[in-house]
Amino acid sequence: MARYLSSSTAVFLAIIGFMVFWIGGGMLNREAPPEPQPVEIPVAHVAASLSEAERIVPRTALFGDVVPDQTSVLRARTGGIVEEVVTQGHEARQGEALARLSADDREAGVARAEAAVGSAERDYEAARQLRERGVTSEAELQSRFAQLESARAELRAAELELQNTRLTAPITGTVSRVIAETGTFVDAGGEVLEIVRNDPLIARIEVRQSEITAVRVGQQAGVVFQGGREATGRVRFIAPVATPETRTFRVEVEIPNPDGIPAGLSAQITLELEPQQAHRLSPALIRLDDAGRIGVFIVADDGRTLRFAPVEIVQARAEAIWVTGLPERARVVTIAQGALSDGQTVRVSETPEEYRGILGDAEAPVDPADPAAAADLLGAANAAEPGAGAAVR
Repeated sequence: MARYLSSSTAVFLAIIGFMVFWIGGGMLNREAPPEPQPVEIPVAHVAASLSEAERIVPRTALFGDVVPDQTSVLRARTGGIVEEVVTQGHEARQGEALARLSADDREAGVARAEAAVGSAERDYEAARQLRERGVTSEAELQSRFAQLESARAELRAAELELQNTRLTAPITGTVSRVIAETGTFVDAGGEVLEIVRNDPLIARIEVRQSEITAVRVGQQAGVVFQGGREATGRVRFIAPVATPETRTFRVEVEIPNPDGIPAGLSAQITLELEPQQAHRLSPALIRLDDAGRIGVFIVADDGRTLRFAPVEIVQARAEAIWVTGLPERARVVTIAQGALSDGQTVRVSETPEEYRGILGDAEAPVDPADPAAAADLLGAANAAEPGAGAAVR
């Protein structure tokens, strides 16, 4: 039994020795793994063009309501029945009689007042002559004079009461509404008709805080009425205090209206703002960064690094926009294939002449955000330039 165990042990040890020799030999003969090769990352290719700031006069277009220059309600100064009144639409001149109330006994009242004045004048004249002869006192003369003045005052009141039965136009304008028709009784202060003056018209707009400092009284304004009719007005009033709810300022524009355009229309009012330097670009070049700011990508001074430049749009038209926030001269990225990032290293080509429209000079022949169009352009530029397809390690 002892001899059997010794043989098994010997065999086991031999097997273990062979495995150690085999594994050790493999480890010694193994070659070292090759070092990892650097991955070649293609450099993004973009097209860019030089943009120079130009002096522009920005305009702001605001919408407002057009109202009459003045609206006046003609009221009765005394009570009575309306015996005559003009019709709606009558063109009235200031001071023209537009309505008449019943006189009733007002004419008789004027006659009585005139008679009283005549009697008082005779009494005063008699007292004056007596005073000159020393027959009466000075107090009696003054009493007669007071009676005369009182009679004259009563006459003026009676005449005014009769005159108030004639209602005259307080302003020049158009009778827009007849409130009290013929035969209607009105009290003193009752409304009879309404007059509207539409020449000039007044456009009321709300101007933002950022623009109000560029608006001044007397400044010209372009006006386009709903329907397409155009006119030129001038600023006549700027509110000295902002509207609390909107933080905007009410501005009134006076518009000559010889053609009789009706009030109540909506209108677009265009005001010129302060001149400034701005770049003209295509709206298609505008991008958003991670913070939600609008801007464009420009090429840094080293000619191979991109920078995201936030901009502010100061004027926009159908064919182009004008922005501030860029240097006076900036190389603006016009076409790129794929997403761009701030600080990215790129290879820059000049935008081909036929694509210069994307800077806003004309209608762009391609959309710079269209991947297919960008690939075609950059592929052509890539093939045309020496060293195309270079990689960066």
